[in-house]
Amino acid sequence: MKFIQLSETCYYFESPVNIGYIKSGESGMLIDAGLDRQAAKKVISQLEKNELPLTHLFITHAHADHYGGASYIQEQLAVYTFASKEEAAILRNPVLEPLYLFHGALPLPELRNKFLEGPPIAVDEEVTEGTYWFGEQSFECIALPGHSLMQIGVLSDGILYAADSYFDAEQLFKHKIPYIIDAEETLHSLNRLLELNAAGAVPGHGTFEASFKDTVKVNASYHLKVLDSLEKKLTPSGIPFDEVIQSMCEEYDVAAEKLSSWLLYRTAITAYLTKLIKEEKAELQIRNARLFVRSKN
Repeated sequence: MKFIQLSETCYYFESPVNIGYIKSGESGMLIDAGLDRQAAKKVISQLEKNELPLTHLFITHAHADHYGGASYIQEQLAVYTFASKEEAAILRNPVLEPLYLFHGALPLPELRNKFLEGPPIAVDEEVTEGTYWFGEQSFECIALPGHSLMQIGVLSDGILYAADSYFDAEQLFKHKIPYIIDAEETLHSLNRLLELNAAGAVPGHGTFEASFKDTVKVNASYHLKVLDSLEKKLTPSGIPFDEVIQSMCEEYDVAAEKLSSWLLYRTAITAYLTKLIKEEKAELQIRNARLFVRSKN
């Protein structure tokens, strides 16, 4: 885990899940907390080694790889915690994530793991888009939904902590079908990133880039490609929804062998399909208690 300074006040911990840090006088704010207490311990240790304060915590979105270490931090330090209202509901009740992935049914034990359900945490302040303060430093909250219900990015001192609103190119092609819950909002958030004035950005997964907008454009093109692939599979007569999932996974060479992986891909494919339905390019039908998808063109 590398601790990298990006500006006079902004840093980040480069790791499989990036963690941001902003210093403001005698105050310091983490942006996300990593997957688990091991990640959080490393962060606290590095901050202590560099004699940097930790007084605040900002959780960009309620996916366990971004907040799993937060409970340990709250146990060790009196940190003031920010999150959006929508994400705070899951942070306080983490079972909601595997619950919604498992069709709303109480999730099986194998789904209640640290990758899908972190320990619950307290949220002191629910934020929306706008300007907030900690210590002597202001920061901008920027709504970047699509990957989650109300993911919030943080912009301070010219540095954007973009969470999972985009992935670096290597991560994007590695995942093949990116996890999203709303394709329309995902593309809208990417367009917002292209309009932002920032000296550089830290994605949730990947490395800091000063010229991050080129990577954002790659993300937008990739999502449009997935949408096009899905639309081409649909026929006027319709095909079963489970076959749509199977066909997309085969095309993108996705090995969804575990239940958790399959549910994540099913959710993402459903998100792309929802955009096609809203655009009246596709529709759902129920036949003999089975869900079908058909094209409308």
